[in-house]
Amino acid sequence: MRAVDLGCGTGETTAELHQTLSAGETLGLDSSPAMLEKCRAVAGGGLRFQLGDIAGFADERAWDLVFSNAALHWIPDHQELLGRLARALTERGQIAVQVPANHQQPTHRVAVAVAGEPPFREALGGFSQPRLVLDPEAYASLLFSLGFRQQTVRLLVYPHVLDSREQVVEWVRGTTLTPYEARLGPDLFPRFLARYRERLFEQIPDRRPCFFPFQRILLWAQR
Repeated sequence: MRAVDLGCGTGETTAELHQTLSAGETLGLDSSPAMLEKCRAVAGGGLRFQLGDIAGFADERAWDLVFSNAALHWIPDHQELLGRLARALTERGQIAVQVPANHQQPTHRVAVAVAGEPPFREALGGFSQPRLVLDPEAYASLLFSLGFRQQTVRLLVYPHVLDSREQVVEWVRGTTLTPYEARLGPDLFPRFLARYRERLFEQIPDRRPCFFPFQRILLWAQR
């Protein structure tokens, strides 16, 4: 078994994958040097890590398993992306991917709405975080067209119980709001965040604990 983990982060999941599969070789790929520095603690025994942009990953018939956990939702054009991942697989290769799928939830819709308000609209140059993740049925059709005859595509709702709705804002700040923070900078982003919190709280009741349903798409396929 030769496996590659795209967007491996700090490497804990990659190490678990490597050990569970008793893989001969597993490669963790990530674009963050800081993340890869943390991977050193688990490297060895056929498990290695490499700096690289998963958007440019384009191996040919090299891997028995292409794996990715919560990373591919940052990559545009999933039709083209899955085509590249399919070409990276051996004849009986498998793909196993998980991506968040919350674009219809208030946490995401409010971010787009606030990005369209002045002065954020002008500072962002019209940018709003695009929806890159496909619908589950679109992934199923795409996998079939790529030659995968065995597949499972699931939309699951993970229940997260947080102390308050403020924690929802902190959760989203580290994910969905990251591109806005990078573009607005330290001067304007605090105003954006305050306005985001104001509009989001109009849709999320002030309950303690706060129930935060989080949708994810899990897909597996084998030729």
